[in-house]
Amino acid sequence: MNAAIVVFFKEVLENLRDRRTVMNALLLGPLLGPLLFVGLTSLLITRELDRGEKPIEVSIVGVEHAPNLVQFLRQNGVKPKPAVDDPETRVRVQDEDMVLRIPADYAEAWNAGKTAQVELLFDSSQRDAASSVERLRGLVQAYSNQTGALRLLARGLSPAVATPVLVASRDQSTPQSRATLLFAMLPYFLILAGFMGGMYLAIDTTAGERERQSLEPLFANPVPRSRILAGKLAATFAFAMASLGLSLLAFGFAGRFIPVEKLGMVLDFGPHFAAVALLVMVPLVLLASCLQTLIAAFAKSYREAQTYLSLLLLVPMLPSAILAVLPLKAESWMFGVPLLSQHLIITRLVRAEIVTAQQLLLCLICGLVAAALVALVTTHVYKSEKLAISG
Repeated sequence: MNAAIVVFFKEVLENLRDRRTVMNALLLGPLLGPLLFVGLTSLLITRELDRGEKPIEVSIVGVEHAPNLVQFLRQNGVKPKPAVDDPETRVRVQDEDMVLRIPADYAEAWNAGKTAQVELLFDSSQRDAASSVERLRGLVQAYSNQTGALRLLARGLSPAVATPVLVASRDQSTPQSRATLLFAMLPYFLILAGFMGGMYLAIDTTAGERERQSLEPLFANPVPRSRILAGKLAATFAFAMASLGLSLLAFGFAGRFIPVEKLGMVLDFGPHFAAVALLVMVPLVLLASCLQTLIAAFAKSYREAQTYLSLLLLVPMLPSAILAVLPLKAESWMFGVPLLSQHLIITRLVRAEIVTAQQLLLCLICGLVAAALVALVTTHVYKSEKLAISG
């Protein structure tokens, strides 16, 4: 195994001398993604909280038809704006977030004790105004409930008559489990860091050396090619794990600056989370290193290998995309599927749920078996004489 160790240190040292590779593998990939994600999430939370505390500015058409309703809205944080012409068009072109229109027959229906209707015009595709729309809708509903109760009392009836069934909601989520609403993409970022960390080294150690015509002299040494491959895979794996570790540190550090406590959430990216996440990622990172080396072996140039492996980066998106479209309940067999098992276990860690020994072993064993199979195929390709021939 001395030859494998020599190749390992050779590839690591050569990779460290390449500033571009080090920047991509150990800085941009593992650090920039988490910092941008956490920064944007923190900005979004702060903005939505500020929006929830600020008065709702809304154009009201027909204020004179419902002065009591307008006064109620004023007392509850609504700042009416002057009426606008053609409110449908103004909302559609996003000149107005929403418009409350009170029809002329409102007062007649109100005085007759009938249901008086108002119209809330908004654009559901405009996500920026969604919270304000819901707040205004809730205020109008609260005014309706209050008025309905007073009408019943005026007729000598209990307001409970109008509510024969009451739904008592009991939210069983915990502050930490609610954190997955914000960090549902965390497994994707960690898996992507594992894929990107070793990608450039996998390209350089095979397609790069093939292009530089340095692979053939290396194979000319009286050393089994399997040991040369072992050294290259070990170097690729080491850089990928380093990238993953830095990504975990970045999330742990930047996560402290997210005001999740204002949303009733708790984040815990402590040592236990990091240790289990690193452990379950070991077989996947090893599998990714073998796959990247295998794909790079079929490329005749660095640029060609980079093109192929860029497509491989789409693979980490699959679990997140599938679970976003089809939110499936985790089954035992899913923990034996590489990539999906890591996604499920990391999500459980974020939710502070128990990861059983069976789930952990299934993830590790199946992942290592898959990595071993790809490693065998890569070894077979490395024994081919065509590999040393440059394009």
